[in-house]
Amino acid sequence: MSGMSVIFAPLLPWPAIWAAGGVALVLLALALWRGLRGWALRALAALVLLAAIAQPSLQREQTAPLSDIVLLIDDRSASQTLSDRAAQTDTALANVQAQLDALPNVETRRVTVKDGAENAGTELGAALSEALASEPRARVAGAVVISDGQAHDAALAPDLPGPLQLLLTGRAADWDRRLVIQTAPAFGIIGEESSIRLKVEDQGKVPASIGTKAKLTISIDGKNPKTYDVNVGRDLELPLTLDHGGQNVVQFTLTPVEGELTTRNNTATVQINGVRDRLRVLLVSGQPHAGERTWRNLLKSDAGVDLVHFTILRPPEKQDGVPVSELSLIAFPTQELFVDKIDEFDLIIFDRYGARGILPSSYFDNIRDYVERGGAILVAAGPEYATVESLYQTSLGSIMPARPTGRVLSESFLPRPTELGLRHPVTAGLKGAPPPADKAKDDAKAPHWGHWLRQVELSDPKGEVVMSGADGKPLLVLSREGKGRVALLASDQAWLWDRGYDGGGPQLELLRRIAHWEMKEPELEEEALYAEIDPGALSMTIVRRSMKDDVPPASVTLPDGTVQDVPLSQSAPGRFTARWTAPGPGLYTLKDGDLARVVAMGPASPREFEQTIASGEPLAKAIAASGGAVTRLEEGIPRIREVAVGRATSGRGWIGITPRGARATTDIRVQPVLPAWAWLLLAALLTLGAWMIEGRGRRMA
Repeated sequence: MSGMSVIFAPLLPWPAIWAAGGVALVLLALALWRGLRGWALRALAALVLLAAIAQPSLQREQTAPLSDIVLLIDDRSASQTLSDRAAQTDTALANVQAQLDALPNVETRRVTVKDGAENAGTELGAALSEALASEPRARVAGAVVISDGQAHDAALAPDLPGPLQLLLTGRAADWDRRLVIQTAPAFGIIGEESSIRLKVEDQGKVPASIGTKAKLTISIDGKNPKTYDVNVGRDLELPLTLDHGGQNVVQFTLTPVEGELTTRNNTATVQINGVRDRLRVLLVSGQPHAGERTWRNLLKSDAGVDLVHFTILRPPEKQDGVPVSELSLIAFPTQELFVDKIDEFDLIIFDRYGARGILPSSYFDNIRDYVERGGAILVAAGPEYATVESLYQTSLGSIMPARPTGRVLSESFLPRPTELGLRHPVTAGLKGAPPPADKAKDDAKAPHWGHWLRQVELSDPKGEVVMSGADGKPLLVLSREGKGRVALLASDQAWLWDRGYDGGGPQLELLRRIAHWEMKEPELEEEALYAEIDPGALSMTIVRRSMKDDVPPASVTLPDGTVQDVPLSQSAPGRFTARWTAPGPGLYTLKDGDLARVVAMGPASPREFEQTIASGEPLAKAIAASGGAVTRLEEGIPRIREVAVGRATSGRGWIGITPRGARATTDIRVQPVLPAWAWLLLAALLTLGAWMIEGRGRRMA
């Protein structure tokens, strides 16, 4: 097809040409006023000159029709796997593609939409925008989307130049029940009640026979599940009490009901970090000494510690006639602390304490029982521990992790982690740690902490010796007694690290780890199994901490009940790890012997299953703006027609696209109306004619 148009290539700017035209009009008016008979020819001559300056040309274009483009979007997100939606999509996609291929002058651009990254849901709006941006807008005759309509980015849907036709999968009779976690705490105080707000919600056309009751099962770390009857459609406030620190995986599961669309949204998980409200510490100092203030400052500086501290300022053997009742400003409540309220303390610290008769022997019996019931004591031993006043000589001796020999080694020595200490979580990885004594070849070059100056010699350790001191003697011994724990530090010189003596050392971190190990924090257990989950991904690092030289593979139980064995390799002393990728979201159970840990992979509430009922509502605004329609595939696959712009684009059993009639220019030819010499010749002839007419008129006159 060809077309013709006139174009101009003026020799002068258009304002100059219009000015020249104005001058010509003035001269023409003057000629008329004077009665010149050749005024018409003069006007034509001026017009020819102006046309010559404008240089008119004839432009001929050869064009060819362009095909129309239809965007064909098929939704393959997770919600499209429900019921028979995938089969509906496959059938409709093949049928629509065949119909579009049969239309003359129509091309198809197919786009498949899958689940968005990081639980973003179905990104239909972004897919439409990207597909439209990739094509010439003037050729897009419409878009056909085969989906359940649950677009989670519908606001991004573009303004289409043609109709947006949604072919809706699913069934009108579909219904579903889901569990919604409304609020859940990120942290919970151990032993105190927390609350989680949730709701059981029904969607779609729920049969009357289903009722308004649901069975909800709750478990923490997969243990001790409890089932409750709850009301559907009402907010529920459930109390929850955590019994251990660290990560607690709380799982909520709805009992499936026959006929619901999916059970994928019947389960929700919440990960709550269990923390202690405050660490209640009783610090008993046997006598004032240089390290006492260090202990007090260390404990008082921690806002999470409630400290009760008393110091024995005068030993009983000092005879100065002062009555015992007047030795302190107020009567110290030893009966209340060591008998009545001893179980309220998380940790008792004996700092250079000697049994000098201040505390009755029955109190030590009570402290021993407190440990065996689950309490914890830390003994920072001074020279008193090597004498007859030693705590070892009391009833606490039966739970002490090592026996004093009676010697006090008053010499400079370097505290070191033992071979066992390199694996134990209390001492493993402490910054600047020197190598064990049997591996230290050149102490001048090896990293080291500051030296200490005194140590009580210990023998017969029955606990784990994690640090050694002078002559390789036990320095820090940890043990379990009954349900409780005991730590024995055979020196009162830890305060030298706090003062920076000889370079100092990690006093704060070491004492913090000892205290938290005694509080049974999961992160400091010798034998532990846990997972470090990559944020936003279905992969994790399985970590097995052990005091053994090697460990067996960890078994991973998948949500469907299958079990996989994952080999572990040593990445650090006492630490065995493996990278593992989960096949999908859900709850996974890690096991190694008696150790077990429940891990939640993927989002706690997959966005794809928040709204499972097929609906055109999310895309309704974009569909209405484009003049399209929503057609249920359940009622049959519609025929596709071409309709003119402004006409209805849908009807019973059919949908329409609007041909755009776009054309491409294949050839352009430009030819001047007259050559330049012809314009000049024509202007000269017209001017000569005017002169001859006017000359004849004067002779006749």
